[in-house]
Amino acid sequence: MTAPTSNSFFSKVGQVVAVLLIAAIFFALGLWQLDRAKELKESLVTATQVDTNVVPLTTIATARQPLQAEAFNRLVEISGRYVAGFRAPNQADGDGQVSDWEVGLLQVGTNQGILVVKGLWSERLLNPDISMAMVIDIKGQLVASQSEDRSMNGDGAISRLDSSVIVGLTDLDLFDGYVLAKSESNNGVELTRQRLTPEKLSSRIPGFYWQHISYVVIWWLMAGVVLYLPFYRRRVKP
Repeated sequence: MTAPTSNSFFSKVGQVVAVLLIAAIFFALGLWQLDRAKELKESLVTATQVDTNVVPLTTIATARQPLQAEAFNRLVEISGRYVAGFRAPNQADGDGQVSDWEVGLLQVGTNQGILVVKGLWSERLLNPDISMAMVIDIKGQLVASQSEDRSMNGDGAISRLDSSVIVGLTDLDLFDGYVLAKSESNNGVELTRQRLTPEKLSSRIPGFYWQHISYVVIWWLMAGVVLYLPFYRRRVKP
């Protein structure tokens, strides 16, 4: 007569444990979603924040290393020689205008390099006297590499603004990201051309803040439902 009672006890314990485990999983998913919402909010601040102090590139970035969050969108200064040029098709500026951009590979020192957006491709012939032997002083905004292709590589074009797409074309140690030039000069003489504004940046964390918050509510509501169901069944049981 004791076996059924024992089996019933262990069965009830198992049900309680299962209910608590499922509820804990839903609660944990809510916490994870809440963390994602917080990270999204912080990353949006990082993505849109621009420090107006101009600093040497090498003080906030290292060749062959990913850009740190604090380096995004910083205003930098750098000097070097252009050793290659590329066309970057289908680029959108801060006003949403889509056009082809002229991009130069700037050699920094003896063995480092970084991509520099010089301006519109249609204006590439405005300074015909500039040669690869000249040292160009640049001030601009350091921007994170693009992750999506805008075109195909080949015929002098690069698919996106990302140093990884040209690693096979140079022996230089490349910096992550690229510089959107605000000014270029040689021996104090500024090179005049239309400068571009960066495309409106977004967070690398997918989704929207309130979307993540709504999922938090859903996960925790489901946890509450799981905890309530056993009591509901007991109340409606004849």
